[in-house]
Order: sequence, then structure tokens, then C-alpha cells
Amino acid sequence: MAESQSTNLSLSGVRNVEFHTDIQTHSPSSTLSNEPIKLDIEHAVVEDDPRIWSNAKKTAILFIISGASMFAGLAVNIQNPANAQIEQQLHASSGDISLSLSLFILVQGNFPVIWSAISEIKGRKFVYLLSIALFIIGSAIVAVSRTIGLVIGMRIVQAAGSSAVFAIGAATLADIYEPHQRGTMMGVYYSAPLLGPSLGPIFGGALTQGLSWRAVFWFLVIWGGIIFLAFLFLFKDTFRKERSVTYQNVLNSRLREQRSSGAKDESRNISKSEVGGENQTTLKDVEAQRMVIPTPAIKDITLSMADVNPFPAYFSIVSRKNNLFILIASGLTFAFSFSVTYTCARTLSMYYDYDALKTGLVLLAYGVGCVAGSTLGGRWSDRTLARLKAANGGASFPEMRLESTKIAMLWSPLSVIGYAWVCQERVNIAAVCVMLFFAGFLSIWIYTSTLAYIVDANIGRSSMAVATNSSFRGLFAFVAVEIAIPLQDTIGDGGLYTLWASLIVVAECMILLVLYKGRNWREASVEREKQKLDAK
Repeated sequence: MAESQSTNLSLSGVRNVEFHTDIQTHSPSSTLSNEPIKLDIEHAVVEDDPRIWSNAKKTAILFIISGASMFAGLAVNIQNPANAQIEQQLHASSGDISLSLSLFILVQGNFPVIWSAISEIKGRKFVYLLSIALFIIGSAIVAVSRTIGLVIGMRIVQAAGSSAVFAIGAATLADIYEPHQRGTMMGVYYSAPLLGPSLGPIFGGALTQGLSWRAVFWFLVIWGGIIFLAFLFLFKDTFRKERSVTYQNVLNSRLREQRSSGAKDESRNISKSEVGGENQTTLKDVEAQRMVIPTPAIKDITLSMADVNPFPAYFSIVSRKNNLFILIASGLTFAFSFSVTYTCARTLSMYYDYDALKTGLVLLAYGVGCVAGSTLGGRWSDRTLARLKAANGGASFPEMRLESTKIAMLWSPLSVIGYAWVCQERVNIAAVCVMLFFAGFLSIWIYTSTLAYIVDANIGRSSMAVATNSSFRGLFAFVAVEIAIPLQDTIGDGGLYTLWASLIVVAECMILLVLYKGRNWREASVEREKQKLDAK
């Protein structure tokens, strides 16, 4: 990797840095000659480089954002065991309860696009604190609500507040870890919210039975407060403006405005190649050209919230075929996760006569499988990338990571079909637990690599890439939750999850297409975007 070079260069030496996007390679001899060092924008020279922080500081950051992501995962369905009490006390209908859940999923999936754009201007810590404060306020108001309308409205506020960590948590890890470490760290980080669907019913059931449904949301207020204090006092911002394509895009736009209005001479002398980055509608391949990190410009110009426009970057990411296929595959995987936990709880209640607490304990098998798949799949992803990189002469490209998904692709649809028919035939609960474990283990094994790929394939805009991924997940999960019960009633668990197995096969085919064709698609997109920008 080129990290040793990026941390040792002085700012005056940045003019000899050449940025590349695909192949992460470095020749030691380059430091002894006048040849430019090949780096990407993620290795631009910055003060207090997060990549060289101590392992203890990095681990602390990983622990904090994992804790935040866990309560975000819990908040989705911790309400489920309390639904009966809510209906009774607030005179709500089952449709109202279903709406509160589906809207929560939709908002939590799509609001990260806004948080991501803000984080690329104001930094990660600002967004963490603002979003968690919003979550705490929403949770407190739900806890004292007297009408179902207010509960639904404040659940939306909760969803918006809890969603930030899903977008910028992965981006924070990209700020501090090198690509060859990200699979493992993404696996550890993502295992926390994966426990939410399993722990949520347990905590929600215990609090509802022991106290009342309002205690569920006071519990979220307390947990949110603890996380807020952790970010306030223990978290150091990892965002660096020089490494953000989005920031430099906005900066470039501001500099052009200054030049056109006769601003400072210094601003006039900063050329397009010195600033680089995206424009408002397309992404420029800043990693593949000589550029100067615009430190003077960054100090002279202060960007504000008015400069935030997430949609050009969002559509730029979606417009790349390699991204689109992975995003669809990710959305299907996440939608399956919501569908299986939602319908399984209903199956256990209707046919096994399980209460909320017992249901949560059964669903814990799925959560444990997800955590194991996330952790082990992340490590296997990194090992696969390192092996292929060594075989390729020390050069790597993001698509190599997807090779690690093959080992789980054959068994994942089979595990889903197995779950479908053990539920359909109402066999012993032990068989249901086993199939839940393997369904979670194998699906998340695949998902961990695709999430790391989304980060690796979108250098300099990892936050928006993960936010776009979250948006697709939220949309797919919203649809899955809305149609799950009608399909379950019509074709049963056997038919529903045989259908899901077919959709998982489709998702796997998309991942394989990106594995074999994605590099060419990505390079063609980069070239096309450069040509559009050069034509302006």
C-alpha cells in the first residue's frame, strides 16, 4: 500500500503526487527518484492523518460507532412486542402499527443520503451528535405520546436520527483503515446492528411485560444519551477535507464562482487541475490526474449547509453499472432479512404459540448467524483480497474482493429453501433455529463483501456510496414488509421463501457479473464522466 508515502510527504511535496483510482500499487524506488508517487485521493497528505492513529484509538472509534449502530438496529423492531399494548391504550388499528414500522424502515433507509452530504461538509462528529440528539428527542416524545398519530410522526423522527450511523459509520472506518483491513473491520462493525432484529424483541418483550410499552422508548432514550456522551467526549473527527471528492466538488464550484465574479487573484490562479473532484452533476476522476491538494483554498473558503446538495453525487453513484448491480443485490439481501424476522415472529405466534420473549430467543439464532457471517465473512474477504493482490504482482482493484462471496453463494439459496419448508411443515423448533442460523450466516457473509466493495469502488466518496446503499436497502425493505404478510397468507412460508431463494439467486448473479465485468464498467464510467467534465 501507499500509506507510508502519504504520511511522510510534506505539503510542499504534494505537487509530485500522482493520483490513481483503480490499481493500488506502489514502487519503493519511486521515493528515491523523481518519479511521482502513485496515490489515490484517500492517501492525500493531511494533518493528523487518521490512518496512522494508534490501534487503541481506532478500536475505540470502532467500539463507539458499533454501539451507535446497535441501538439504530434495535430501534427498528423493539416496538413489536409492545404493539398489542399500544393498540389497546392508544386506540390504534393494526394498519396504524404496520404503518409506523414501514415508514420507520423507509425513512431510516433514505435519510442517510442527507446525513452523508452534511458529513462531507461539516465532518463526521457534527452529524453524529446532531442525529443522535434528534433520535433522543424522538424517542422521548414517543414515550409520552397519547395518540397513535404522534407515535407515527415521532417514529419517523427516530428513524431519521438513527439512520446517520448506517451511512457515515462505514465511511468513518474508511477514514481510518486501509482497504486491505476494511473487510474485517466492516464485518466487526456491521455485526452490531445485525443483532438488533434478534435482541429487539427480547428487550422489548421484557420491558413491556415488566413495566409498560413506554419503558421501551425510555430505554432507547437512555441508550441514546450514553452514545451521545461517548461521541461528545471520546470521539475525534476522522473526516479530512482533502480526501473528500464531494467537498472538493463544492469547493471547485465556489472557486469558479469567485473567478467569474472577479474575486481574489489567489483564487483566480487555482486551476481546475489543482482542485479536482466532482462537479455538480458528474464525478471527475481526481485520482487519475496530477493535482495539488488545495490547502490554501480550503483555508480561504468556508463552506456552509447551503452548499450541501446530495442528489448529484447520489445519481452519479447510481449511474455506474457496477454500483447499480451491487446496490440491487444489497437491497434484496437486506429486504430478505426484514421479511424473515417479521414473518417468523408471526409464524411462531400463530403455530407454535410463542410469546414475545420466546420469539425473541428463537430469532436470536438468526442474529447469531448474522454476526458470525459478518465477522468471518469480513476476514475471509480481506484474506481473499490479499491473496489475489499477491498473485497479481502487488496490484489490486476493488472487484477482487467479490471473489470471497463464491463460497457462500451455493448454500445461501438452499438454506432459505430449507427454512421455507421447515416452517411450512411446522417441524420441531430446533430445525427452525438451525435454518435461521444458516440463512443469516450465509446471506450476511455475502453482504459484508459487497458493502466493503461499495466503499472501495467509490474512492473519496465512501460516505455517499454507503448512504446510497442504505437508500436501496430501505426501499427494498419497505416493499418487503408491505407485501410479506399478504404473500405469507396466500402462499405460505414455503412458497414465500422459495420465492425469496429465487431472488437471492438473482442477486448472486448480479454480484458475479460485477466480479467479472465490473472493472471494465467502472473504468468506462470514469472515462465517460471525465469527457463530460472536459467538454464543459
